Amino acid sequence: MSKISEEEIQKILPIKGPSFDEVKNYLEKYNDEYIVIKCGGSVLVNHNLFINFINDISILKKLGFIPIIIHGGGKRISMKLNEEGIKSNFIDGLRITDEKSISIVEEVLNIFNKEITDALKNNNCDSQGITNKQNNILMVEQENKKLGYVGNPKEINQSIIEKIVKEKKVPVIAPLGLDNNNQVFNINADTAAGAIAKKLNARRLIIMSDIEGVLDNDKKLISEINTDRINKLIKDETIFGGMIPKIKNCLDVASNGVKGVVIIDGRKNHSILFELLSEKGSGTLIRK
Repeated sequence: MSKISEEEIQKILPIKGPSFDEVKNYLEKYNDEYIVIKCGGSVLVNHNLFINFINDISILKKLGFIPIIIHGGGKRISMKLNEEGIKSNFIDGLRITDEKSISIVEEVLNIFNKEITDALKNNNCDSQGITNKQNNILMVEQENKKLGYVGNPKEINQSIIEKIVKEKKVPVIAPLGLDNNNQVFNINADTAAGAIAKKLNARRLIIMSDIEGVLDNDKKLISEINTDRINKLIKDETIFGGMIPKIKNCLDVASNGVKGVVIIDGRKNHSILFELLSEKGSGTLIRK
C-alpha cells in the first residue's frame, strides 16, 4: 500500500465517515490485499445510495486499497422483464432464466456495468468493466436444468483481474459467464462474488444488501456469527427463504481462505468505510 501522508488521508475521508484516528489504525491491516465487494439491491436503483457507494469505492482506492466490485442487478432485471411481459419465477432464491430472459438479463447487466465504471471514472477513480462480452473471466456450468441459463462458476481467470489491478484500475464484474459453447449464463451475484473472493484469496468479502445484517429472534443485529449459530438459526427458521443460500454461500467463503465475510446494510451512509476502517464495523461478520 502506498504511503500517504496524514494530511492527505484527512482530505480524503468524508466528514460523516470513520474518524481519522480510527482509520490510521486500519490502513496497514489490509496491505496489498483484495477486498471483494458485492453490491446489489436498492444501492443499485436508488440514485443517492448509488452515488454514496461510488464515493466510498473511490475513497478506498485513494487510501490505497484494492477493491474488486461484483454487482447484481436483480431489481432492474425484474423491472425490465415485467416491461416485456415476462414473469419472474425463482427456485431457492435463484431466477429461472429461459432463452428470452437471458438476453434481457445480459443486456441489463452489461448496461449496468458500464454505468458503474463510468460513474467511478467521473469520480476520478479509474475502472475497467468485466462482462461476458469484454474481458470475460467466468467459465460456468449449468446450475440445474430447471433453472435454465443459470450458471455456476467453474473456472475464473484471475490474470485478467490482476492485470486490471496492476493498471491501477478498479475491476467491475458483471455476474455473467460463458460455457464451453460460448453460451452466456446468468450467475447469482452472491455466488459469483464468493467464487471470486475464494479464487483471489481475498482478505474480505463484503456483501452489501438491503438488510442490516443477520438478525436474531428478537430482530436484533448479530455482529458476529459462526457455523454453529447459523445452523441453529436456520433450524428454528430465524434465517429463512432467500437468506439461507446467501448465508450458506458466506459460510462456504469463510471456510475457504477468506478471513472475513460480512453482510452489511448498503442503505446506511458509508457502511463500507465503517466496516473496514472502524472498531464498530457494520453489519454481521461471518466466521467459520
